[in-house]
Amino acid sequence: MSPVLAGVLQLLALIAALALVYRPLGDYMARVYSSPKHLRAEKWIYRAIGADPATEMRWPAYLRGVLAFSVISVLFLYLLQRVQGGLPGSLGFASIDPDQAFNTAASFVSNTNWQSYYGEQAMGHVVQTGGLAVQNFLSAAVGMAVAVALVRGFARSRTGELGNFWSDLVRGTVRILLPVSVIGAIVLVACGAIQNFAGIHEVGQFMGGAQQWNGGAVASQEVIKELGTNGGGYFNANSAHPFENPNPVSNLFEIFLILLIPFAMTRTFGRMVGSLRQGYAILVAMGAIWLGFTALMMWTEFHHGGPAFEIAGGALEGKETRFGVGGSSIFAVATTLTSTGAVNSFLSSFTGYGGGIALLGMQLGEIAPGGVGSGLYGMLIMAVIAVFVAGLMVGRTPEYLGKKIGSRQIKFAASYILITPALVLCFTAVAMALPTPGNSMTNSGPHGFSEILYAYTSGANNNGSAFAGLNADTQWFNTTIGLAMLLGRFVPMVFVLALAGSLAEQSPVPRTAGTLRTEKPLFSGVLVGTILIVAGLTYFPALALGPLAEGLAS
Repeated sequence: MSPVLAGVLQLLALIAALALVYRPLGDYMARVYSSPKHLRAEKWIYRAIGADPATEMRWPAYLRGVLAFSVISVLFLYLLQRVQGGLPGSLGFASIDPDQAFNTAASFVSNTNWQSYYGEQAMGHVVQTGGLAVQNFLSAAVGMAVAVALVRGFARSRTGELGNFWSDLVRGTVRILLPVSVIGAIVLVACGAIQNFAGIHEVGQFMGGAQQWNGGAVASQEVIKELGTNGGGYFNANSAHPFENPNPVSNLFEIFLILLIPFAMTRTFGRMVGSLRQGYAILVAMGAIWLGFTALMMWTEFHHGGPAFEIAGGALEGKETRFGVGGSSIFAVATTLTSTGAVNSFLSSFTGYGGGIALLGMQLGEIAPGGVGSGLYGMLIMAVIAVFVAGLMVGRTPEYLGKKIGSRQIKFAASYILITPALVLCFTAVAMALPTPGNSMTNSGPHGFSEILYAYTSGANNNGSAFAGLNADTQWFNTTIGLAMLLGRFVPMVFVLALAGSLAEQSPVPRTAGTLRTEKPLFSGVLVGTILIVAGLTYFPALALGPLAEGLAS
């Protein structure tokens, strides 16, 4: 079988698996967030944290819950790393330095999971399982809660109430993420991923010296790392490590986990607003971008010129032979078009255009299908922008799902789409202008610029992947990328919840003959075009200095 055919068959199998679970999972999540009943275990949690799940919150209260919980999570994870040296199960590792502890705490709480350390050489069992793995669940649940709050803003009328944050957080964790993770961990263990609390042990000789590895609860952390679109690996090699991702079957299963909830949430959205066709329209836009980027990535990596590439059957440099070019390309697009950031190959070794595709995938705003929760609310923000643009073109007042999109709503949406590019471009410009950050670049020229641009794009978009040619374990990068991650995660949430509150207060607008039909394929096309134009106009100059210049020169 040719490598190209193998890659295409993997893609088709992935699409079939996602289609199979789309309807049941999407409907189940809608029931979870709409049910008035609480499980016994959930009631225990509410009592422990002193929350009343029946209390409805307006958007400022909902936002305060999100921010308060996230601040406490950052502080807890920071302190856990700072005292690691005195904890049992630390495997003899020292406590984490302050700047790296801040960066890691900000990273995992913001659902970014950027790692400027070697996981197997820095973090013991307590920090890995009691700190990082826990945040993999909770940060994902926060994103889902905010998305559901925005959906309620569209679905409700004449009220500013968006639900209860604590109830949404607990339900997302207990009823959705935990059950799927248990099943997924069993599958990964069956595929060969490890799951233990073994200490450091020698596994053989490598280049004349002893090679040592520590064990860990890898399968359980790997599954929520992918399912929650987190991305932080137990080992530095991430999903290229055989303990995390042993074979092509586990590789395809991990890609399935990454895309599972973001795609299925479009069904949840359609069910909660009372129009499944509206959910399908969002799904079509997400799917078109994802398939387009996947096809482009596979084309660039399979057909790049040069005798070495022709002999190898594609650009195999930096890729695991057990996954091949096809499996690596599909994985790379899945993780950069979501906020996962996991890698099963060395992105810095991709072709110039291939690296640019991964970079642009994040710069779209992590919306195709995006992160768990964040992908849906990001796409709905872009839908509001698309409706506004279409309304200007035909001279009508923009409406979406029976709600008028006025100046207040478009200000919230515009502020949302401006925050992340401002963070990416400003931090990149400052890093390139100062003398010290440039010393961390492994490469010079366009590729070196791409390393820094990629780092801040990854951080501000809460992706977490890296070109891996940049030494980011410095005070400058630990601090600035940490700030980019926190600001890129929580400032946009302010505008999402403010928009949700303003929509929930409105009365529904009756549909007329001039109303834009947002459930039609035409609107999906307008939405895709709006996304590509906004991202292109924003980032094209920076891309021209990095991956485009490198691709043209190769």
